[in-house]
Amino acid sequence: MGVNTKYIFVTGGVLSSLGKGIASASIGALLEARGLRVTFLKFDPYINVDPGTMNPFQHGEVYVTEDGAETDLDLGHYERFTHVKLTKDNNVTTGCIYHAVITKERRGEFLGGTVQVIPHITNEIKDSIRKVAKDVDVVIVEVGGTVGDIESQPFLEAIRQFGLEEGRENVLYVHLTLVPYVATAGELKTKPTQHSVKELRAIGIQPDILLCRTNRFLPHDIKAKISLFCNVEERAVITAKDVDVIYEVPLIFNKEGLGDIVVEKLGLPKGKVDLAPWNQVVSRMKEPQGEVEIGIVGKYANLRDSYKSLVEALHHGGAYHRLQVTIRWVDAEDVEREGTHLLEGLGGMIVPGGFGARGIEGKIRAISYAREEGIPFLGICLGMQCAVVEFARNVCGLKGAGSTEFDMDTPYPVIHLSPEQEGVVDKGGTMRLGAYPCLLKKDTMAYEAYGTEEIVERHRHRYEFNNDYRDVLKRGGMTVAGIYPKRDLVEIVEVKDHPWFVGVQFHPEFKSNPLRPHPLFRKLVEKSWERKNHG
Repeated sequence: MGVNTKYIFVTGGVLSSLGKGIASASIGALLEARGLRVTFLKFDPYINVDPGTMNPFQHGEVYVTEDGAETDLDLGHYERFTHVKLTKDNNVTTGCIYHAVITKERRGEFLGGTVQVIPHITNEIKDSIRKVAKDVDVVIVEVGGTVGDIESQPFLEAIRQFGLEEGRENVLYVHLTLVPYVATAGELKTKPTQHSVKELRAIGIQPDILLCRTNRFLPHDIKAKISLFCNVEERAVITAKDVDVIYEVPLIFNKEGLGDIVVEKLGLPKGKVDLAPWNQVVSRMKEPQGEVEIGIVGKYANLRDSYKSLVEALHHGGAYHRLQVTIRWVDAEDVEREGTHLLEGLGGMIVPGGFGARGIEGKIRAISYAREEGIPFLGICLGMQCAVVEFARNVCGLKGAGSTEFDMDTPYPVIHLSPEQEGVVDKGGTMRLGAYPCLLKKDTMAYEAYGTEEIVERHRHRYEFNNDYRDVLKRGGMTVAGIYPKRDLVEIVEVKDHPWFVGVQFHPEFKSNPLRPHPLFRKLVEKSWERKNHG
């Protein structure tokens, strides 16, 4: 823990999905723009140890950190809005906390005492906050859920105690709430915010700053009313206005004076604010000079949060070229049932990662269409594996080729379970996870995109390219463009005689950033634009 480390706690009220993650990330961006060092901690109130085994329809995307932690998608926001590199310590769930306390109890660390929510659970929560407070000026802690939920009560109690222990001059409470506009009445309504703050104050937390989610800038009279009833300075009632581009949120907050209030209340140096890079990104996204349509063919097409980082990476690549990327969502099962006419007119295509057999044949059919029609293509994780299967079947003549993940009896297992995964029973945290190096072959599409021979990318998978089939696929015209040298594992495949066809075993979307777009997404957008304009 740093000697002068400050802490910002972000809570949410009224309802979920107001954008606590974006708000927390934006506060981090404002502080970084002043030259301050920040880190983040996300508390998730569910009892799962991590989201790794949760259904995407319930949880959305599982974001993978460099050290291989399977975490909440909000950690993706934190890394995209700032320069931080997060770890397993930056996402803590109720399951983590209780597991740690029960483990200590079994070891006899509580000297035979009764283990209770207060102090044992709350102490463990506070310890997790202090654990990440190293070599930083500010720790931004987002408490998941909504104030009033029974699941989040221990976390709220812990952050109340934290302010008492660290001193209020070192702690700031930020509450995100809703100020809806009722069209029939023609009025902004403050009552939800009043009740949410009342709920927070009932457990001993007085917010210092209110972020009011709304569809317009709050007028003076509304801010004054909220200030009066919520006991918050009027200047600390901040409009959290709806935006078309999420990277505009730090600019809105800055316009509202949020950064100045935060550094003043925490006694931090004001510093010169440099938001020029954010202004440039927003300008490029809001004022594109062209448009390109890229299809995402997946099994979770109806739940866009499952592909949150992927969508953002595409927009980063588009902004780099001053192009608007329009996404056509295509359900892989629809391709199975209805055919490839659903893909006509695409500038480019992505087949993303996933698990399970549902939609696999639709993905393979879509990949075949992209390969035969010369559509720029990026296959990610399972998408890369499906590209290998498609090529083996339709180019190399290996009829019935497949992956042992879906067909244990396939005559040609071009994708198979890696040897160290055989016999693994536990599902949580047991895949090939996190950052691994990859050596690129020169004169390949991947090398052209990256411009370097060695890269490091993040993984989340069990199954691998089967090296027994490497030669036959090479003879058919597939290039192995990248390998993990320590175990000679295939990381990148390409198809020769194609405008741009790349499959990667890793997840490049986890390392893309609006200020530093990922090379593969930059190149996919570029090639898709070329196809649109030159055929």
